[in-house]
Amino acid sequence: MEKLFTTESVTCGHPDKLSDLIADSILDAYLKQDESSKVACEVALGKNKVYIIGEITSRAKVDIDEVVRNVINVVGYNDDSLLFNGNTCKIIKDISTQSPDIAQGVDKEDTGAGDQGIMYGYATNETENFMPLVHNLAHKLTDRLEYVRLNGIIKGIRPDGKAQVTIAKNDDEVTVKTVVVSCQHDEDKDLELLKKEIKEKVIDEVIPKKYMKKTTILINPTGRFVIGGPAGDSGLTGRKIMVDSYGGIAHNGGGALSGKDYTKVDRSAAYYARYVAKNIVAAGLASLCEVRVAYAIGMSSPVMVDIDCFNTNKISEEEIEKIIDKNFDFSPKSIIETLNLKHLNYYDVTKKHHFGDSSLPWEKIIKLKK
Repeated sequence: MEKLFTTESVTCGHPDKLSDLIADSILDAYLKQDESSKVACEVALGKNKVYIIGEITSRAKVDIDEVVRNVINVVGYNDDSLLFNGNTCKIIKDISTQSPDIAQGVDKEDTGAGDQGIMYGYATNETENFMPLVHNLAHKLTDRLEYVRLNGIIKGIRPDGKAQVTIAKNDDEVTVKTVVVSCQHDEDKDLELLKKEIKEKVIDEVIPKKYMKKTTILINPTGRFVIGGPAGDSGLTGRKIMVDSYGGIAHNGGGALSGKDYTKVDRSAAYYARYVAKNIVAAGLASLCEVRVAYAIGMSSPVMVDIDCFNTNKISEEEIEKIIDKNFDFSPKSIIETLNLKHLNYYDVTKKHHFGDSSLPWEKIIKLKK
């Protein structure tokens, strides 16, 4: 029986992704000066305004306005013709220090969780990086869209863009049913030429021909896409949590990743759950693995660690859980140390889509003690 799976991805110029990148650049700036900084930073964009809201406790002295403007300009919104300009946008800040009620839970020797919540990690053996194939394809499309814009391979395109891929699985056969690419462009860009260029220089470069059988391709389905980015739609930190994780293929606890320091288990435990799930699959113990973990604020041990191998496990799930107990420590302190979370560049993590890139610490494959 044929089953369909759809996921999406967005470029750095998408207003929600841009909000995430700004939030993580602020986090990076504080951690660079003071690795013990506590940051919970939310960003909202729209109408040539940037709102920075949150709680930050740090010894660092950061020029937030400079950080914000630099990110926006690097992403490509650096001209008034785009109706959103990093050089001229208004920046509004409402930042307080971290609540002492939260601080008393995380500022201790055994480091308690910075919040309560449920996190999921997922891995599959259907790709070399142990990510869902359909989600890999969606991310590769937006990565390529960025590349052709920044390198001038396609002229007249702007920073905002999205991709969506639908695949069909029928027994062991996989085909791509639908590809949707939406790309912001200059006012005078010929739309037929744009569609031809995106088909040839983006889609054909990314999706293997073996999957492209009777594929429906939709490029800028509404036709015109000149007004985009924060001028076309508001942006908000954490509004792309499915894009940032597994595209809806796995469960999601609902917690956003960006703008949060390493004590926030919404972020750190989500990375660690992926680390565990990937190593279970890489060790050949299962073809699919979802790791579920939950915390209470201020507590150093999770209140739940559970797995689901979707009947693909080669040994019992009880035995796999024992292997997890022997090899992995879910305490926030251990997660921070194991994944080197005090010394990451979180802007790069967000730009790399959080999961699947081999350079990220939670993507490392280790030899499990059985």
